[in-house]
Amino acid sequence: MKNYFENDPWKIIERGFDPRFNKASESICSIGNGRMGQRANFEESYSGEKLQGSYLAGIYYPDKTRVGWWKVGYPEYFAKVINSVNWIGIRWVINGEELDLKNCDVSDFVRELDMKRGLLTRSFTAKLPGGEEVKVRTRRFYSMTHKDLGLIDYSLEPLNFSGKITIIPYLDFDIYNEDSNYGEQFWEGTGQRADIDRSFVQAKTKKLDFEARATMACRVFAGGDKIMESFSPADKESYVEHSLEVDAKQGQVLSIHKHVCIVSNYYYDTGDFEKVSHDQLDKSLELGFEKMLEKHFMVWEEKWKKHDIVIEGDVAAQQGIRFNIFHLNQTYTGEDPRLNIGPKGFTGEKYGGSTYWDTEAYCLPFYLSSADKKVARNLLKYRFNHLGKAIENAKKLGFSAGAALYPMVTMNGEECHNEWEITFEEIHRNAAIAYAIFDYTRYTGDEDYIVKYGLEVLIAICRFWAQRVNFSKPKQKYVMLGVTGPNEYENNINNNWYTNYAAVWCLRYTLENLEKLKKDDHSAFSKLVIKTSFDEKKETEKWRDIVENMFFPTDSERDIFLQQEGFLDKEIKPADQLPADQLPLNQNWSWDRILRSCYIKQADVLQGLYFFEHEFSKEEVERNFDYYEPITVHESSLSPCVHVIHAARLNKMNRAYELYLRTSRLDLDDYNKEVDEGLHITSMGGTWMSVVKGFGGMRVADGELHFNPKLPDHWTACKFTVLFRGRLIRVSVFRQHTEIMIIDGSTATLWLFGQKVVLEPNQQFETNNPGR
Repeated sequence: MKNYFENDPWKIIERGFDPRFNKASESICSIGNGRMGQRANFEESYSGEKLQGSYLAGIYYPDKTRVGWWKVGYPEYFAKVINSVNWIGIRWVINGEELDLKNCDVSDFVRELDMKRGLLTRSFTAKLPGGEEVKVRTRRFYSMTHKDLGLIDYSLEPLNFSGKITIIPYLDFDIYNEDSNYGEQFWEGTGQRADIDRSFVQAKTKKLDFEARATMACRVFAGGDKIMESFSPADKESYVEHSLEVDAKQGQVLSIHKHVCIVSNYYYDTGDFEKVSHDQLDKSLELGFEKMLEKHFMVWEEKWKKHDIVIEGDVAAQQGIRFNIFHLNQTYTGEDPRLNIGPKGFTGEKYGGSTYWDTEAYCLPFYLSSADKKVARNLLKYRFNHLGKAIENAKKLGFSAGAALYPMVTMNGEECHNEWEITFEEIHRNAAIAYAIFDYTRYTGDEDYIVKYGLEVLIAICRFWAQRVNFSKPKQKYVMLGVTGPNEYENNINNNWYTNYAAVWCLRYTLENLEKLKKDDHSAFSKLVIKTSFDEKKETEKWRDIVENMFFPTDSERDIFLQQEGFLDKEIKPADQLPADQLPLNQNWSWDRILRSCYIKQADVLQGLYFFEHEFSKEEVERNFDYYEPITVHESSLSPCVHVIHAARLNKMNRAYELYLRTSRLDLDDYNKEVDEGLHITSMGGTWMSVVKGFGGMRVADGELHFNPKLPDHWTACKFTVLFRGRLIRVSVFRQHTEIMIIDGSTATLWLFGQKVVLEPNQQFETNNPGR
């Protein structure tokens, strides 16, 4: 799919219709507003390959687990953000024949996602089997000002005929998930009514009793004039439609404005559905499509003022970063602490739409630097609110005394992943939860969070680590057996370096903060001890013993950290020697062959050196990077960004740039050959990191921001803004010099290329870039 979409700094443009790539384009051009999301499906009928998808935030289904061999501790369900009402449908019947692009000759087809304004458009000319030719233009958006509303403007012009055209807008709740484990339908209808002006359809999930209602109101125009004739309504179970037959004239444009309000009991009482829906539709109809669109544009304009990254001299790179920022902003707005960021967001069904450790590791930095700190705080509070469930999860696996194992996959705090090597073994996820607390407080200076919420989580995680290790008599060290590290191409290994190091770091960090709280606020410390039943002497002694005596696998000859014990028993061959037709490995090799190989799915040792960079020398990082990166196949969407950050710091700029293109254009160019299933939303936070932390060299040290920017050779400039402790800071990197300015907020001390700079608001500092 590389180069299938045109390079453009602000738009994703598909020019020409290729049915082979339709599902991929549906993913790429998905739209949302943080509360709802929709794949870029066609409004008119389409009998070709598609993945119909409309999703509502917070609503999920506990699909019964399907495994070949049930193991004690498996969750009973896999939580899925489920396909919801098909609200976009508008059938067109032309002289008795359905408009369906699969059965038409299609020309001048353009599907376009305007990222600057949050607008999806299409245009095409279609020749039906009967010879009628029509020109179509569509516009669609989810309102960023009225979060329960979606609007469509669909125009059709008869080019070579006059005749009967029937317009049939509809709502359909009789839908399925393609990834249903047992082919079960997750929704059941609870009511529908079709009226002349407004119609609704309502359904609830068969489990958990989530309920949603979609209500539509439509207006039809001919040649710009509103048609006053009434629709003919019709309904059946879980389906309603309006139908209007028009005597169409050649060259006269027919248009329909479809306004749809979708509400759920995640936000409203079911008894209020009707009133809320009608009130919102009243406002939308009163303003009209164009005014609603204008208000929507204004929200996006403000978002881009804070979030935009400008790359000059490289349109593909520019398009890539804006694509990632756009989808992050329309997936999660931070307004609701109950919500989190699913790996596919609102773009597909894979991964169930649930929360992974990706949020803490890859998304949190974006929201820390681009939104009010309450947004990032809400992401942390999400995990604090699930602490009780994390303790239950650990108990199910045999842990005791308040130990917490956060889930690999969750919607409500319960584990719902059902592959043993992940559910039971990929326990490094606990480290990401702890690291996020550190990352948040380091960036924001919000020490209050540690006292009120953070330490409870950290104590429970440390209790897990203390029970998960065991003391090896032969080694006279603590070891951690039977784990899976971030590199999921290794399972059931012993002493994964990253997991061992992260566990020790977590114990140290928790001990430091307990000591600080005890010293600074003994009363708060005493309350924490009581609330958590913390045995200060016994538990801290155990934790310190583990810190001082943990085993870390290393190779003294190469002076590197070993990914796990026995790693050097493998045959080591660089990934660039792999034949192209065998990539990606997970689609071409048996799992047995993958597990025996040296190839790394994503950063593992290097993930640890990214998280804890401040604890290692540049030389240590470089030795490990030079060893592990050449055998990394980057078949996880989360892999390239970490390597970009390391490579830029190590002045390996060509490799940094190659991997930047891979992370920023992962979906646009379909590197992993799976974009038809949905986008990789959480890795998009990593793309932002690759620019700001990689090429921008941004770090936080001692409560102050440091920048050490570097440009890839063919970029002429890179400009970005970050929010830091109430200040909006703009950094502009050019080939010969760099400028920084506080464009909003108070005086601050910043560091540029190691030089201390005290900046007043609206004062610009400029300095020449040092040589590499």
